[in-house]
Amino acid sequence: MNASLIQAPAVFARRWARPWVYSLKRRAVCTGPPAVCVGRLYFFSKSGHRLTMDDTSKGLLITTVGVLLLVPDSLFVRLIDASAFTIAFWRLLLAGGMLGLGILLLKGTKPFRAALSTGIYGVIYMVGVGVSGILFILAVSLTSVANVVFIIASLPVFAAVYSRIFLAEPIRLRMWITMAVVMLGLAIIAYGSTEADRASLVGDALALTVSALFAAALTAARRVKHVSMVPAVAMGCVIGAVIVLPFAAPFSVPSGQAPLVALHGSLILGSSVLLAIGPRYITSAEVGLLVLLESALAPLLAWAVVNEDPGPYALAGGAIVIGALLVSNLIALRREIRNRR
Repeated sequence: MNASLIQAPAVFARRWARPWVYSLKRRAVCTGPPAVCVGRLYFFSKSGHRLTMDDTSKGLLITTVGVLLLVPDSLFVRLIDASAFTIAFWRLLLAGGMLGLGILLLKGTKPFRAALSTGIYGVIYMVGVGVSGILFILAVSLTSVANVVFIIASLPVFAAVYSRIFLAEPIRLRMWITMAVVMLGLAIIAYGSTEADRASLVGDALALTVSALFAAALTAARRVKHVSMVPAVAMGCVIGAVIVLPFAAPFSVPSGQAPLVALHGSLILGSSVLLAIGPRYITSAEVGLLVLLESALAPLLAWAVVNEDPGPYALAGGAIVIGALLVSNLIALRREIRNRR
């Protein structure tokens, strides 16, 4: 493999694997667009000298932690003894409510007003976040975890199509090939859903809808990238909780599982914040590579904890989808590294 392909991980390793780094302090500072608060990471050697991370290492760390916090998301749907609508309600309310309250206490109403000032793009983003949050839980409740995460991994395909239509961005030959291979993988997963007991075409269709909706939300956010959409995440989650409330039974969750529900919401909150901050420091190709961690690890976690066997078709189709996106992102990363020189 070309050495340039591993340049970013190598930088990450050099920054983090040194024995004289022993403590971490975090100080909040505000930079960039209005209402964007970014955590600055500092390290200290034993001699007391402050060591700062470069932007690439910072972005890799923050984004990786954000993705890892997202890995157990689908597992909670299996572990919490409640209806899918009830799980979706608490997931959205806790994550959106805590995030919104934190922004309100730290920054007041200005960030929310800035997000709302984006007009239709802000509305698309909030609806995409809220509705996709509901449909994700429904999809996991109807089909296998592996099917859901592998299908949602197709999000870059939808994003490329939307960017071509609404942002007039060309689709490169690399992406056309990627889209074709991803469609093949999705077809194999769909075929397997007709053969497996745990999987279903309805759940697969909902997962595909999640991918399309969230890609639309991200495309809308790119049109107003001068404004932080973190407050819109909070508002979108709360809107989703309000939408699903008539179908939920919030107090039907067994009291003994309340900590599990709270942990679920807290992990989604942490992931949302970190994934809103981390990608600002690294390239889209690096983000794409890190996000694939969730697609690879979530089915393995469900398999290990609740013995949910993905089945041969899901594994084969998922390997094709993940493999196509992995190769595509590695090629893009190589090009970006070359352009930096």
